[in-house]
Amino acid sequence: MKVDVAIIGGGLVGCSAALALRQRGLSVALLERGFCGAQASGVNYGGVRRQGRPIEQLPLAQRAHAIWPKLRQLIGIDGEFRRTGQLKLARNETEMASLEAYARGAASTDLKLELLGANALAERFPWIDREIAVGASFSADDGQANPRLVSAGFAAAARRAGVEIYEQTPVLGVSKEAEGFLVDAQGVPAIRAAHLVNAAGAWAGPFADAFREGVPLGRIYPSMIVTEPMKVFMTVNTGVEGGEVYARQVERGNCIIGGQRGAARADDADFSRPTDVGVTTVMQRAVRLFPSLKNAHAIRFWSGTEGAMPDKNPVIGQSSTTSGLIHAFGFSGAGFQIAPGVGEVIAELITTGETTTPIDAFSIARFFVDAAKGSGAGAPPQSPQSRGT
Repeated sequence: MKVDVAIIGGGLVGCSAALALRQRGLSVALLERGFCGAQASGVNYGGVRRQGRPIEQLPLAQRAHAIWPKLRQLIGIDGEFRRTGQLKLARNETEMASLEAYARGAASTDLKLELLGANALAERFPWIDREIAVGASFSADDGQANPRLVSAGFAAAARRAGVEIYEQTPVLGVSKEAEGFLVDAQGVPAIRAAHLVNAAGAWAGPFADAFREGVPLGRIYPSMIVTEPMKVFMTVNTGVEGGEVYARQVERGNCIIGGQRGAARADDADFSRPTDVGVTTVMQRAVRLFPSLKNAHAIRFWSGTEGAMPDKNPVIGQSSTTSGLIHAFGFSGAGFQIAPGVGEVIAELITTGETTTPIDAFSIARFFVDAAKGSGAGAPPQSPQSRGT
């Protein structure tokens, strides 16, 4: 099989890139080791926020911000996206000073923030315990969405647009050829592509290694809780400075709560589970901040596997060693909102060689931990992490 672009990874980044590339007329094959959106893209918290991101991410977040209201036109569903606003709480003066400093840093960007003191916070959001929260920063245009619907929606839209999607198809090896790349995947004929996109999430490291671009890609396991349906009281997507607890309530009344990490399964480190301590800790913190949760029943818990970089910035952009290779991974628990924008950036890089969105801060070159690692043309090491995503 010969295509213009082969994409490794069927998460939200890979599927949004595939869709954007098809809209520009390129042929695309996407290979996913499991099912599209089954890892971090489909099991995350669902916050659609710009607030709190590193300042260098804000232009990319702003690009994605313009896409979210157009989901129905783009993928056929709205993904339960709602522009509810996002409130970041301070529990002490140190946290409030941090929010104020962030607001000053973001003042020259398109992110508009409103700082609230204790009295204004209590008046506008009376469901927050005023004894715990001393102030907040509010982004009125941020929001929330359902990651299970959005991830599946992008995959379905890409398939309808003509992307060849191969699920349960681990990538066994990748190599550079004179006119592009050869991708060897389980159960399908060899794929030759002019361009290759490494969007393999927590499994992206070995594919970068294969082209002498080793990076310190780690794993985190964000853990979530959902309550029974309750009377709606939480009007905005809410978190605390430092990320120890965050919560949102959907129109059905369920509250989704996060802030702790799960743990890798002992029998398969590609998957994770919530921990008893993590669940108890985050629920106790949530009840202190939001008293209406005091008697709520938690009905489901889950965790997912996410790639993470030490500086919490993703790797996005062209390879520094191999023409035609694009990396997009390591979103460190904050990829959901920016993913549609990343897909457009990838499509721009492949079709024009450049992008209108500044991404220099996300270059893979900043993380060369072993410049000699990898063969430059071969299969990634055969370990649990080398199985294609």
